[in-house]
Amino acid sequence: MNREIRLKRLAYRAWHRGTMEADLMIGGFADTYADQWDETEIAWFETLMDEQDADIMAWAIGKQDVPDRYRGPMMDALKRLDSVSVRK
Repeated sequence: MNREIRLKRLAYRAWHRGTMEADLMIGGFADTYADQWDETEIAWFETLMDEQDADIMAWAIGKQDVPDRYRGPMMDALKRLDSVSVRK
């Protein structure tokens, strides 16, 4: 599957998580950073999308320890929460 299709699928998955809070956090992250991702980072995010929203959000806000497989610059960027904006 080509890069553009993968990113479009990821954007959809990121914005349709099930709760507005998760959509804003995860979807905003994808919107802000996905164009810059290389293949490894895309694969990381694809794997992250298989996790539960509550876990992703708890890792991002520091309520739970981040599993080793997700530690690194991508999770650090998600933790900054600088990509969250409320749409009106």
